[in-house]
Amino acid sequence: MGSVYVQKRGKLYQYQFAIASVNGKRKYINKCGFKTKSEAQEAGNIAYSEYINAGVPFKECKMSYSDYLDYWLDNYCKTNLKYSTIQAYTTLINKYIKPKLGMYRLSTITSVRLNIFITELVEEYEFSRSYFKNILKVVKGSFRDACDIYGMIKYNPALTIRLPRMDIEKEEVKHLYTLDEVTKILNRFKGQDAFTCSFLTSCFTGMRTGEVFALTWEDIDLENQIIHIKHSIYDKVKDENGRWYIGTTKTISGTRDVYISSTLLLALKNYKRKQEYLKKIYGKKYIYYHTEEVRNNYGKVIETRIVKNKKGYKYDSNIDLVFVKDNGNYVGTDLIRYPFKIIRNELGFKHCRFYDLRGSYATKILNNGIERREVADILGHKDVSTTENYYISSTSDTRKNATEVFDNLMKSDIIDEIVEYKI
Repeated sequence: MGSVYVQKRGKLYQYQFAIASVNGKRKYINKCGFKTKSEAQEAGNIAYSEYINAGVPFKECKMSYSDYLDYWLDNYCKTNLKYSTIQAYTTLINKYIKPKLGMYRLSTITSVRLNIFITELVEEYEFSRSYFKNILKVVKGSFRDACDIYGMIKYNPALTIRLPRMDIEKEEVKHLYTLDEVTKILNRFKGQDAFTCSFLTSCFTGMRTGEVFALTWEDIDLENQIIHIKHSIYDKVKDENGRWYIGTTKTISGTRDVYISSTLLLALKNYKRKQEYLKKIYGKKYIYYHTEEVRNNYGKVIETRIVKNKKGYKYDSNIDLVFVKDNGNYVGTDLIRYPFKIIRNELGFKHCRFYDLRGSYATKILNNGIERREVADILGHKDVSTTENYYISSTSDTRKNATEVFDNLMKSDIIDEIVEYKI
């Protein structure tokens, strides 16, 4: 390295190189005490490399990208991200990223190679654009941290990576529920109170599926007609204490209050009244739950698990879950699994999901005059564009209505006269 000068001082060698001047005066870094010239040169090269990297030692990483991804998952993702996000990242890494990029050294992967990777992926699979964006998110995040946090690479090759043009895009399946469909579904499941009430709760509030099934009666203020959305549930591999966990909402803005409409208020009041009745009927056989904090496998994150109470024990952390079976048994989102098989196969609503109630709610209130910012706040979106891009859809009826609205705005005698084009 030409910037490092080595000279002999007595019996030993010294390296020296110039650094940025301070107050107009030239400055140097030097160190003496090396037995040979080559030792001084090597040490000087390392010191100079550290200097030009603002004091951060840099060593070329010979680790494979596959091994680095494992390291990244263990050291960053599993201590900073939610369990469901970690699971999603792991799936994308193992199925799509490692098979195509894992064999290369982390330090040799270029922006050109990454753009080839995503282009080939788009050509090979017919995923939605948003799914490909999730794959890109993992790639970009892993290289960003390799560069900015761990110092394993000098520059981030993922900065310029982007999705290629997709001539035929497979969109996410979005089903907009009609009043007729909602009526048929509720009629089919009369008597299955936990399902119908959870269905109505999402239908009339736009809550996420995990938020609905994380609700406790403490979260619902029937007097002031407000639902305090503070949690979401997720499941992990089942053990002797069950598999359901309760955590924070998906985002910070997801913690919010939503107002309860008159119809939903009546439903929740009557549902709670019946639940209290069932508790008396089942007596000691009714199932209750509490929460307990557990340290995850990596020993760094505390999670909150929903655990069934044991008979004869008292708990300080009892939790009064809203959507449970008649005997109090809590099955999380499994409550909707069988009903939706019937909805798709028997009722014929092939592509609908419980989650689509959220988009249906957003689309309906927006098309009836509610401002986008208000809709975003109700759904728990910080960015209005998220609401517009992922949850609001147009229909043939709303598009037809838009033309009729404009037509009515443009009424005038002269237009009426002109369009006749009399002979």
